[in-house]
Amino acid sequence: MNENILMRLIEHNHWANLQILEICETLTEDQLDIQPQSAVHGTIRETLQHLVTSQEDYTSMLTKFTTIPEKEYTPTIPELREILITSGKELVSLVQDPSNNLLQAQIILNDGYKVEPWVLLTQVINHATEHREQIKSMITALGIKPPRVDGWFYARECNALFPPNS
Repeated sequence: MNENILMRLIEHNHWANLQILEICETLTEDQLDIQPQSAVHGTIRETLQHLVTSQEDYTSMLTKFTTIPEKEYTPTIPELREILITSGKELVSLVQDPSNNLLQAQIILNDGYKVEPWVLLTQVINHATEHREQIKSMITALGIKPPRVDGWFYARECNALFPPNS
């Protein structure tokens, strides 16, 4: 097996983010802006916006070696979809070729810190996972069943989980 495992992890992350966005697209404006009684801080809309715009920043750091200026407005759900799809595809493209020069150089952050690209890729996945779970918790508090975004479910979706003796 000569599969690019990092690419598969980034593909799963992108898919999982889109699953969360899709359920958020079914919510009313009131549901997006309510702060359910759960173990998280903020609304579904605020958490989704943070998840998406952070991914956009991480992608920009990895590909353009800069961060995106903070938006002076709250992006709409369709705008968040566009940002998520664009940044997700850029990340998948970035890791498709492990010899990519962008993955070899240290990145200098706005605060002067230097960071290896793998650290940002780890953060892309870890950060999104944490906020997807927060959004799922808030959706559950609204009485709505959240989507499954775990690796086992994704493996079934990709026909990558095989029953015994297959």
